[in-house]
Amino acid sequence: MSVVLRFALVAAASLMLAGCPGGSDVLPAMKSLPPETVVLLAKKGMKPESPIFVRIFKEESELEIWKAKEDGRFYHFKTYPICAWSGGLGPKVRAGDKQAPEGFYTVTPGQMNPNSQFHLAFNLGFPNAYDRANGRTGDALMVHGDCRSAGCFAMTDALIEEIYILAREAFQGGQRQFQVNAFPFRMTEANLARYKSNQWYGFWKTLKEGYDSFESTQIPPKVAVCSRQYLLNANFFGQEAVPDPSESCPAYRKVQPQPFDPFNQGGPTLIQAKAPSEDPDVTRLAAVGPQNHPADASVKPFAAQAMQSAGQPVPALVSSAPVQASGPVQQPVPAPPAIGPQNAQPAAAVYPSQTAAAQTPQEQKPVETHGLHNVVGSGKGDMLTPPPAQQPGPPVQYSYGQANTAGSAAFR
Repeated sequence: MSVVLRFALVAAASLMLAGCPGGSDVLPAMKSLPPETVVLLAKKGMKPESPIFVRIFKEESELEIWKAKEDGRFYHFKTYPICAWSGGLGPKVRAGDKQAPEGFYTVTPGQMNPNSQFHLAFNLGFPNAYDRANGRTGDALMVHGDCRSAGCFAMTDALIEEIYILAREAFQGGQRQFQVNAFPFRMTEANLARYKSNQWYGFWKTLKEGYDSFESTQIPPKVAVCSRQYLLNANFFGQEAVPDPSESCPAYRKVQPQPFDPFNQGGPTLIQAKAPSEDPDVTRLAAVGPQNHPADASVKPFAAQAMQSAGQPVPALVSSAPVQASGPVQQPVPAPPAIGPQNAQPAAAVYPSQTAAAQTPQEQKPVETHGLHNVVGSGKGDMLTPPPAQQPGPPVQYSYGQANTAGSAAFR
C-alpha cells in the first residue's frame, strides 16, 4: 500500500471519528456540562437552567457561582480558583493600568464570547455606569480561559468551559442578565480594618454594603448609580427610570430585604444540631413538627446514620414542640381538673410538677466562614428544601457573542 493511500485512509478515519457525538468537532461553547457537574447540581437540589450569580475575590483568587432555587434565594454551587489576575487591590481607573476591575457588573447574552482568543470568555461590562460617571476608561475586561491576564480574570480553559456553560444554560432557561460582584477581598470587618489607611477604603466600604446585603439575604443587591456613587437596595419615589449617574439622586427609600434564615423558612422549623464530635462536617438536620414525632426513625438524616455506623453517640432528637426564632418556648401548664369525688386522684396526678422548666432545644447558629453556603462544611446547608414557588416563564431565545465576535485580544 502506498504512503499516499495510507494517509488518505487515516484522514478519512479521522473525519469519521470527528463526526461522532463528543468528537473534536464540538465547539467548546456548545458542549454539555460534565456528568460530575450535573450530579453535583442534582445533589444540591439545583437545575442547570436556573439563574446564576457570580462573586469574585481578588486577594483570595476565587470565583464563586451561586444558583437560584424556587424560593428566589441563591445558594452556593461551586468556588473556582482564579489562575491569574493582574494589577493590585483597587478598582480599574484608566486604560492601560492593567488593573482588574472591582465593583458591581452585569453580564447579558451579548457579552458572551464563544470566539475568544483565550478559549471562551464573557465581558464584565467595564466601564459600567459608575465607572463612566467617574471618568474611568478601558474596555474588553473579561473572565476568560488560559492563565494570562492584563486586566482580566484568567480561569484556565477547563474551568472557563464549565463557567461559560453554566451561564449559557441560565440564559437559555430565561435569565436575561446576571450580576458579577468583584471585590478586592472577602469584605469582612476584619479584612476591611486591615486597609483602613488605603486610598480606596471609602470605595470599599460601599462595596461591603453590597457584600453584606447578599450575605444576609442570599439575594443579589439591587444596584443603582446616582451622584456618581453606587446606591444599593433603593426604590426611587415617583419614577421607574434609571437615575442619571452624574446627577443628584432622586428621592428614594432604602429597601430592607428579608434576611435569609435557614432555620425558619415559613414551614417546619429546621434545626441544625452539632454532634458531639470534633468533626465540623458531622451534623444532623431534623424537621420539627407534630408530623415528625421523635420516635419516628424516618426523621434521622444521613448524618445521624453515619454517626451510628461510626460508633459515635447520636444526640436525642429535638422536641416536637414548635420553636420560635425569637426565644425559648414556654410549655403551657395544664389547668387542674375540677375538684370533686368523681375526680379524686393522687395530688401528684392532679397537679403536675411546675418546678421543672420547659426544655427547649437551643437553636444552633451556623459558623460563618465564606457565607451561609458553608454552614455544614460541604454544602449540606444547600439541601434545605425551600417552599414551592411559581414556575419560571418560557425560555428566552438569544444569540451569543454578537458584541464580542472579534475575541478579547485587546487588553486594557
